[in-house]
Amino acid sequence: MEYIIIIISAIFVNNIVLAQFLGICPFLGVSKKLETAVGMGAAVVFVMALATLVTWLVQFYILNPLGIGYLQTISFILIIAALVQMVEIILKKVSPSLYQALGIFLPLITTNCAVLGVAILTIQKDYSLLQGVVFAIANALGFTFALVIFSGIREHLDLMEVPKGMRGVPIALVTAGILALAFMGFAGLV
Repeated sequence: MEYIIIIISAIFVNNIVLAQFLGICPFLGVSKKLETAVGMGAAVVFVMALATLVTWLVQFYILNPLGIGYLQTISFILIIAALVQMVEIILKKVSPSLYQALGIFLPLITTNCAVLGVAILTIQKDYSLLQGVVFAIANALGFTFALVIFSGIREHLDLMEVPKGMRGVPIALVTAGILALAFMGFAGLV
């Protein structure tokens, strides 16, 4: 039951993008087409789960025992950047077709503050390793969920007649705000 609460809370109640406002740059930048939103979401799920696993291990087996917990943020940034580079190199060698399909998504994940935010939140919430990985996957799924919904809305808006001054970024920001308000309505559930 505890894991179900973590999953529901991360996806709907405390959605990393729509309630905590982390990962807004890729949310707005990659959400123009549904295909790119799904590709970015899949890459974020993989990297966020792996990054949380590694950062949790580093925090509890290296930083805390050595009394250098104050290096958490810089350590986590370096770990996430290294993991993204490692994943990119491995995919390029092992599966060139998947590497081509993900394209720019992998380097974009390095600058996605949602990945760092989830890694730090996992430590702050004092989750066990399994709880932390479930939390990370659920947050990544919440990111993907928000990205897919928003990209569908943006594709639909391209077919609509929007006033000239509201086309492009302005209508995207208004839509993102309304979508965030809708998700904040879930805050009383968990």
